[in-house]
Amino acid sequence: MSKPITVWDLPKEEFLASGHRMCQGCAAAITFRHVLKAAGKDTIVSMPTSCGEITSTVYPHSAWRIPWIHVAFENAAAVASGISAAIEALKRRGEIPKEKDINVIAMGGDGGTFDIGFQALSGTLERGDNVLYICYDNEAYMNTGIQRSGATPLGAWTTTTPVGKVWRGEWRPKKRKDLIAIAVAHNVPYAATATPAFPTDLYAKVKKALSIKGPKLMHVLSSCVPGWRIEPEKGIEVLKLAVLTGMWVNYEYENGTYRVTTPVPKRKPVKEYLRLQGRFRHLTDEDIKKIQELVDAEVEKINKLVGKQVIGPVEG
Repeated sequence: MSKPITVWDLPKEEFLASGHRMCQGCAAAITFRHVLKAAGKDTIVSMPTSCGEITSTVYPHSAWRIPWIHVAFENAAAVASGISAAIEALKRRGEIPKEKDINVIAMGGDGGTFDIGFQALSGTLERGDNVLYICYDNEAYMNTGIQRSGATPLGAWTTTTPVGKVWRGEWRPKKRKDLIAIAVAHNVPYAATATPAFPTDLYAKVKKALSIKGPKLMHVLSSCVPGWRIEPEKGIEVLKLAVLTGMWVNYEYENGTYRVTTPVPKRKPVKEYLRLQGRFRHLTDEDIKKIQELVDAEVEKINKLVGKQVIGPVEG
């Protein structure tokens, strides 16, 4: 059994330059940094319009030290499929050595993944294209004014799910789309969740995904300072709490087998996660109780998929 990697084992080379315009405390920037550390220099990234795009490529500058392509909001996955096909064609023509590995990654936010880019993503997964798709999920359309998306959690304030006498934040009565289940339904060989609060877990999953031929999907929870209404220094703390409360579970699916990669023997109550964020400030104790029940049900479902209890009950 191989020794688990530590932060000291991560590559020192940086493929995301400093000086970009992402917010202080932005978890997306940390995600991009560790994804590129895992992928290395022989990587091509397609990215749709998003926070990551507008802040990392302010003309005439770019923070990306690898080939990077800006594409329309809806087609990051389709463009990545085209890049992958072009690489294979060039290999057949002898213009690229057949043994050379070139990683093709599409990275989009939740708006460009759950909603606007959903059709293109489905096509990439269904065709079996050799692409790794990474959704960095900050749970709303943060780039265009904090509007709700298909990834917005129950009760969250956004500018299109306001808080008042009638509206009480995100109204969806049940949980949001299950992106991993959707990918698994497309018969992909690998799918995983992650968060930059656990960087070695994120790094290891990107390395594993890129070692597998075919379509892969990773769903990465990424805190947003203005959208979540948190202080910049709380960006990683809140993501850790997401995992420790069971609001987010780090797990992976590989060829029919599920595995939780960050076990939590005793969960903290979801109240600790929710109360740290201004977008949930309006929630009552009754609202929080309902969210706790939804989280408990989701944890139970994941434990059943794994076949044993790796995410435990709420402490106390």
